[in-house]
Order: sequence, then structure tokens, then C-alpha cells
Amino acid sequence: MNYLPEGVVQQILSQLKNARDVASSTCVSKQWQSCVPYIPSLFFSRAAFDYSPRGNHQRSDYDATIGRMVEAAIRLEELVIYCPFNPSNLGKWLILRAYTLRVLELRMDGFGDKPGPDGTGTQLDCIHVAKQLEQLKIWGVSLTTAPKWGVLKKLKNLEIVGATLRDGVLEEAVHAFPNLVSLVLLSCDGVGLVKFELEWLERCRLDFLGHGSIALFLSTPRLEELNVQGFSSIWVKPNHRLRTLSIAKTHGRVYNVEMGKLAEVESLYLRGIQWSWGAISSVLQNASDITQLTMKVEFCGNSETLLPFPEVDLVNFFNSHPKLQKFEIHGAMFASLCQKNSLANVNSNFVIPSLEEVSVIVRSPLNAEQKLNTLESLVMHSPKLQRMVIRVSQMKNCNEAADDFFEEVCKFQFMNQRIVCIE
Repeated sequence: MNYLPEGVVQQILSQLKNARDVASSTCVSKQWQSCVPYIPSLFFSRAAFDYSPRGNHQRSDYDATIGRMVEAAIRLEELVIYCPFNPSNLGKWLILRAYTLRVLELRMDGFGDKPGPDGTGTQLDCIHVAKQLEQLKIWGVSLTTAPKWGVLKKLKNLEIVGATLRDGVLEEAVHAFPNLVSLVLLSCDGVGLVKFELEWLERCRLDFLGHGSIALFLSTPRLEELNVQGFSSIWVKPNHRLRTLSIAKTHGRVYNVEMGKLAEVESLYLRGIQWSWGAISSVLQNASDITQLTMKVEFCGNSETLLPFPEVDLVNFFNSHPKLQKFEIHGAMFASLCQKNSLANVNSNFVIPSLEEVSVIVRSPLNAEQKLNTLESLVMHSPKLQRMVIRVSQMKNCNEAADDFFEEVCKFQFMNQRIVCIE
């Protein structure tokens, strides 16, 4: 390193991110210390100050260290703070690098909605000074009072994880970023309505907790990817460009999904304990050009009573989805394709033109003959089929019916071993 040109040394040391590594490098030589202003990123890990002897340092000392390093890095573009800090000092650090900072990531440990240093507003109000921010990520924040962020036009990516929210506050906070392209809200709780109108949003992931009913309203004309979890009612203005859609709810029921025609959707994922059949059929009918479908819904029904899926005609289903290439199907939906009349319209002219891969989860030996006939039909009428995986899951094997069914499945696999496998 002693023989390298100064510019090369600066380039090498500029790759350092971890604050402890940066601090250690300043002790090597004056040349290395002079490179600190050119460091573009600082990362203060959760254990950034754990090396200090217990009782010898106060949190104010840690905050002072963060402040000195932020002040020294005059070209700082990315600041990540996971270690405990006093939120009242955040504004000072952001003012120092207000014109260079592009990425900010904070772990708040439940802070956020408490009054700011002057006793007014909230502790997060100071973020508005970083006008050049393009990406903001906040962990463990309390947003029960809307922060006064003004308008940050350059911010394109927002991620909030583990937030406690209140109705209306989230909407006001998010609309401070009118040019958002990517929005991620994970493990959030405390709201009954989520509503956004964002003209430039392309990717959206919303994961909300709670057993109650939460409604979602979106008006996002450029939306291409939507992944939502925890909502009972979903309404998306039909002027979207969705290509990937995933809807899940592990507690409670999905009873309404309105999105209009899903003409550009290629990948569709539906998961949950209970959906109303109207919501399922509406999504499937509108997404007729999908190439990948994952169906993992346990029951249907419009009330608290858990009901099985109604009968689904196999021929009509695949004729309605002629481009389907990959199909992953849970036991409930598979059972609905295996009812008495599900294969009534299957004949020698029937073809599933695009299907290449099928994954089936079977949980019950009931209606065994119809299930085997359905599997045989999928193999027989899918000329492009390359792989079928049959997963036998949670099936009680203490009765003769289960043994007989599994024996028949093994025979079916043996007859089609080039394509079929059992897990």
C-alpha cells in the first residue's frame, strides 16, 4: 500500500462501509486518515459500540462518535444506523450531509412520533432537510402522528418495517414522496384502511398484521408488481400495468378483490386460509393470460363457516387460461378439479397447449379414483409437459384407503417416470 498512488489508496479505502473499519483505518497513517472525506457509505451495525467496556461510555458518547464521522465524510451518500442512538441528534447529522446524502436507513426502536428537540413536531420531521434522498428505510418506527416531511421529490424507494400506525397517518406520510417508484411496508399494524394514489409507483409490497379486516385502495397507473398480505378487501383502479400479482392472508378471510381486467399479468399467486369463491373466480377470470399460477387457498365461503371449493370443470379452466405454463395447486383447488363432473368434457380433442410444469399437493385419499383420473388427464392432454411433482402432505396413513391411494399414485408415477415424481 505504501507504493500505491494516493488516488488508488483513496479508491480502495472508499469501499469501506462498516464504521468500525473506517475508524480503525484512520489510526494506520495520516494518508489513510485523509481518505475519510471520500468515503461514500457509513454503516453503524447493531453492535458498533459493543467493544467499549461496560459503564465507561454513555450513549451521548456514541452519538458524538457518529456525529464526528458523519461530519468528516464530506461526500457521504449512504448512512445506515442500526445501533441505538438519540433521535434528537438525527437532525444535526442530516444537516451536515443534506446535499450529498442519497440513502438513509435507520433503526428507531419504537421512536418516531415523540416530540422533536424543540418540543414540537416529531423526531422524524428532520428528514425533510435531506432533499437529495433517493432511498429511505426505517425499522421499528412508531407512526401514530404524521411527520412533517414536506415534499421530497427525489425519493424513489421507501421501506418501512415493523411500524405501529394509525389510520390516515400512513397515507399522509407516503404522499410526501410523490415520485415513489418502489414502496415496501412490512410487519405493520394498527390500521383498518390503507389508501394510496401514486402516479409513478411500479413496485408495491404491503404486509400488514392483525386478525381484523383491513381494506386496501390503490390508484397507481404504472404499477407492475403488487404483493399484498393481510387484507380482506382489495381495490385497485383498473388503469394499472400489473405483470406480477400476489395476494395472501394467513388469518381471517379475503372477501373482495376488484382490479378490473388483468390482461398483462403473467404470474399470479393466491394464498390464504379462506377466500370467498367470488373473489377467487373474479381474479382467475380477469387473469386469463397468466403463464404461472400458484393456488394455495385452504377453504372458501362468505361467512365464518369453512367450505370446500365448488366443482371446477377441468376443460373450461384450461381453455380459459391457454398460456398457462407452470401450475402449482394446493389440495383444495385440486379437489375441486376432481369432482364427479369435472372431467365430463374431456375428450380426445382436448389439449392443454402450454403447460410445462405441474406441482400438486394431495392431503386426502378421498375421491381417489377421480384424483387419479385428473392426474392422468393432465399428463395425457399436455403435449409440452416436462415435469409433474406430486406432494403427499399431512395424509393420515393409518387406514387402508390411504395405503391403496398411495399405491395407485406410485403405479401412476412408474408408468410416467420420465415426467412424474413423488415427494
